[in-house]
Amino acid sequence: MKTITILSGKGGTGKSSVTASLAVLLGKRKKIVGADCDVDAPNLGLVLGLREFDSCEKIQTSEKAKLLEERCTGCRKCLEICNFGAISWNKEKNKPVFNKLVCEGCGACQIVCPNNAIKLEKVNNAEICVGKTKYGFYVVSGQLKMGESGSGKIVYKVKEKAREIAKNEKAEFMLIDSSAGIGCPVIASVQGSDFVIAVTEPSPSALNDLKRSLQVVEHFGIPCGIIINKFDLNEKFTGKIQEFAEKQKIQILGKIPYDRKFVEALVKLKPVVVYDKKFEKIFVEILENII
Repeated sequence: MKTITILSGKGGTGKSSVTASLAVLLGKRKKIVGADCDVDAPNLGLVLGLREFDSCEKIQTSEKAKLLEERCTGCRKCLEICNFGAISWNKEKNKPVFNKLVCEGCGACQIVCPNNAIKLEKVNNAEICVGKTKYGFYVVSGQLKMGESGSGKIVYKVKEKAREIAKNEKAEFMLIDSSAGIGCPVIASVQGSDFVIAVTEPSPSALNDLKRSLQVVEHFGIPCGIIINKFDLNEKFTGKIQEFAEKQKIQILGKIPYDRKFVEALVKLKPVVVYDKKFEKIFVEILENII
């Protein structure tokens, strides 16, 4: 099975819309599975018309510190070591108080505690949902709980579940919708991919973020290509992106024009290639370049 990851350094470039349309077209030719690894704000399922998932399961990929009061001697070492401001002090009890919403579960407090008065407990910090789209393929989606951490680990779990389904379905491709930026979920999404598609738009911030995200891709030695969305909004800057791509020997897989039909398609919970057939030719050409 080949894994294709779609990412964008900058948010709002149309990454999920592009992923959904490519998935529908590729799903007509090959058996595929989709994985929404933008665990902070997953919406690939919505773009594909999934209003409800078939199943969801809670997962534990992070920990929180818990005080064992009977062992605490009030040495304050945990308070001094915490870099996240997750520990305050109860003067009446002369004991630390842990804020679970702020605690990152790094374990530093547990290490410095001389009396083993702190332990790390697993917490339900996310859920993974699975649903079958009307287009005949499954989508696996991860959702980080509000105020929780561990997004990179959740991405690994999403990919693990997607591979399990792909094996059962004998899928030939897995399409991963990554989050924007260059953080933990992006690194976890990119790792192990066979090909990466970087979606960008003609603006200075988008080009700058594109360069940063491609450095992550280069680190893993993965071949990649670029899609320029809304290219006709600033054709002069589109030229700059093309110059950058040529200099870096990265293929421009395709250019997509700005069109309000994309917004209408999102409102209708449909990929744009389904909502308006005129876009099919553009995305078929992109798909041919990828394959």
